[in-house]
Amino acid sequence: MTNASAALRGFGPVFALLFALQFVSMGAMEMSGPFWPIHVKALSPSDRVFGLSGIGVYVCPMLGVSLTSAFWGRMGDRHGNRLMMVRALAGLAITQLLIAFAQDVWTILALRFLQGAFAGYIAPAQAYGVQVTGGRDRASLFAWLQVATNVGSLGGAFLGGLILDALPFPAINLTAGVICALCAATAWTSLPVPPNGTIPTATAKITAHAPSGSAPVAGLLVLMGMLLASRMVLQVPFSLYMTQVFGAQHWVTGLSYGLQALGFVAGAPLWARLFNERAKSYVLGWSVLISAGCLAITHLAGITGSIAFFAMLYFVWGALLGGTTPALLSLISAATRNDRQGSVLGLAQSCQQGASVVGIVAGVAVTQFIGLEAAFPLVSILYALSLLVALGIWLKARHSPDEGS
Repeated sequence: MTNASAALRGFGPVFALLFALQFVSMGAMEMSGPFWPIHVKALSPSDRVFGLSGIGVYVCPMLGVSLTSAFWGRMGDRHGNRLMMVRALAGLAITQLLIAFAQDVWTILALRFLQGAFAGYIAPAQAYGVQVTGGRDRASLFAWLQVATNVGSLGGAFLGGLILDALPFPAINLTAGVICALCAATAWTSLPVPPNGTIPTATAKITAHAPSGSAPVAGLLVLMGMLLASRMVLQVPFSLYMTQVFGAQHWVTGLSYGLQALGFVAGAPLWARLFNERAKSYVLGWSVLISAGCLAITHLAGITGSIAFFAMLYFVWGALLGGTTPALLSLISAATRNDRQGSVLGLAQSCQQGASVVGIVAGVAVTQFIGLEAAFPLVSILYALSLLVALGIWLKARHSPDEGS
C-alpha cells in the first residue's frame, strides 16, 4: 500500500484519477469474466451451440478490439487519447446494459463483438498516461496501470461470484453497465486535456534508435503475443475445470481466478523497479527466466489435487506475469516516436487480443476433443514455445547496436 501511494504521488493527481478509472472500469468488466460459460450453457439449446458460444463469448470482444484498436489509436493521435477513453467507457456501458436484456446466445455474441469494437479502453489510457507523465519511467507507468486492471480483476471476479450466488446473471451486466457509465462521465468531466507538447529530450533520445515498425518492436510484439496466448488457454474452461476437478463453489472459483490478478498486483511493481533504467537485453533476459518459471508453475497446477496448493500456484503465476506485458509494453513505447504512441499502443493491443483469441480457441478445442485434463498440459507446451521465442529475442538483443540505450 505504501508503494502504491508513493507511485501515485510520484506521477501526480491526474495519474491517480487515471489509476482509479482503470481499476473501477476493468473491475466492472471482470465481474462476469469467469462465469460466462455457465450463463451461455444455460441459454444454449444444444451442446454444439454451447461449444460455439463458449468460445465466442470471449473471442468476439477480442476480435472487435483487434480489428479496431489500431484505428482508434490513430484517432487518439489525431483527436486526443482522452476523448478515446471516454468513447471506450461509453461503449462498454451501453453494450453491457444491452447484454443484460439479451435472451439468446447469438444476440449476446453480436453485442460482445460490438463491445470490443467500440471499446478498447486500455490502449488510449496507456497513451494518455505517457502524455500526462511526460514519458518518464514507462516501466512503472505501465506496471501500475496493469496493477489497476488486475486489482479490479481480483475484486470484480469475487464480487461477480457473490452476485451470481444471490441473483441472476444479468444483474452482473446491469451493475457493470452503470459503473462504466459513471466512469465515462468522470473521465469527461475530470481528466484534463494534455498540453500539446513533446516528451522531454531525454526520452526522445531513446526513441530515436528504433522507429516504430522496426525489427525490435516486431519481436517484442511476437513475444508478448506468445505469453498472452499461453495465459489465455484457461479463460473458457477455468470455471468448468474448478467445478469438475475440485467441486468448487462459485465464490471459490471467483476467488481462485482473482488470485492470479492479486499475484500480478504484488509482482508488477517489483518487476518495474528491477527493470527501471535497465538495458533491453537485461529485461529480455529476465523474460526468458519468467517464461521458464511459468512453464514450471503451470505444470504443477495441472497435476495437483489440492485446491489450496492450486490457488497458491495461481498467485505465484500471477506474480511472474507481472514481469511480462508491462515490461514489454514499456520497451515498445520507448522504441516509438512520441507522436505515434496511440497508434503503436493500439497496434500492441490488437496483437494482444489476437494472441488471446488464439489461446482461447486452442484451449477450447483441446478441452472439447480431449477433455479438461488436457488444459494445463497445453498451457505448459505454449510456455515452452514462449521460452524459445524469448531466448531467441534475448540473444539477438545482446548484439543490438542500440543496446546501450
